[in-house]
Amino acid sequence: NKSVIFTPETIVEHLILILYLMRKQFLFAGIAAIMMAACSQKPVEELTLSGLNPKNFETTVNDAQTALYTLKNQAGMEVCITNFGARIVSIMVPDKNGEMQDVVLGFDNINDYQTVPSDFGASIGRYANRINQGKINVDGVEIQLPQNNFGHCLHGGPQGWQYQIYEANQIDDTKIALTMKSPDGDSNFPGNVTAVVTYTLTEDNAIDINYEATTDKTTVINMTNHSYFNLSGDPTKPVTDHILYVNADNFTPVDETYMTTGEITPVKDTPLDFTTPKVLGQDIDKFEFEQMKFGNGYDHNWVLNSKGDVNVLAAKLLSPTTGIFVEVYTNEPGIQVYSGNFLDGTAKGKKGIAYAQRTGFCLETQKYPDSPNKQWAESNAYLAPGETYKSFCKYKFGVEK
Repeated sequence: NKSVIFTPETIVEHLILILYLMRKQFLFAGIAAIMMAACSQKPVEELTLSGLNPKNFETTVNDAQTALYTLKNQAGMEVCITNFGARIVSIMVPDKNGEMQDVVLGFDNINDYQTVPSDFGASIGRYANRINQGKINVDGVEIQLPQNNFGHCLHGGPQGWQYQIYEANQIDDTKIALTMKSPDGDSNFPGNVTAVVTYTLTEDNAIDINYEATTDKTTVINMTNHSYFNLSGDPTKPVTDHILYVNADNFTPVDETYMTTGEITPVKDTPLDFTTPKVLGQDIDKFEFEQMKFGNGYDHNWVLNSKGDVNVLAAKLLSPTTGIFVEVYTNEPGIQVYSGNFLDGTAKGKKGIAYAQRTGFCLETQKYPDSPNKQWAESNAYLAPGETYKSFCKYKFGVEK
């Protein structure tokens, strides 16, 4: 218990010690504060190559979960797909300068897919295109389907599969299978139908789409993909500068309600002749030709010369700006060529871009429109129990420099 004698020297020593301890305490407190702040921060969301946030595609619809799935190949191509309507949301491919471009229209969140009526990128079912007055005859019984387009049933009606949730199974980095279990009476279509859409991204930058379906009652089925291509990668610009080739000598003309008349007509000497590649906008507004007036541009089914041979080119679309092209191969007898005539700027897609008229272009492989009611032997759209519906479409991308 010796008394402490404070001298000027000891006072200075104690003050130095106190300051040192205080500095150390503040340093620890600062480190702790930094660590706590770091732990409290939300993790950075990992975006797709196309800039999509997968979190924006997560929701629950009728007790089913939606999500965004990404396919990638070794060449660097990326395809994003949502199980809402089994839709292609984005396709990233290199242009002639090696820069990656998103070449399809779509939305960057699930809410817009739910609330803004569209077919962007969708797997259409049960029946793509139109059925006259929504009437089909199955085993001698006339069935009335929904009427949602000039009295016709278009793309399966307002509750078609493009607005329903597919069950998704991503098999690997390059393949995903999406299953639709459609009950008997779904939009009044007969039969319990199980349909599977399989997307495969190949190493040569192609998207192979395989459709299969079975039923327990005779029904009709005609599936397709409804991607809107803009190969310039800039959907603020129309596709009218794109160059189109369609391997078809004939088409199925329509009336003023877009319904096929039952005829098969040559394309020769008409604006629908793309047997030699030509600029899409060259004849698109030649409304003195009645079919262009009826379609408000191109919205017709071409009768393919490929006749179901998947190794024969059915169609090709090229952007002269980017050099990007897409080739189409299919086992189907027809292809619907649609030039986005009814896009009007009300739908705002990825990056907030308003999709104006003719800023997207569709190449939909299919049975001919209204095949259940027309006498087209090469385009039978009926499916019976014990049979398997099989349809194939390949979108193969490349570059011309």
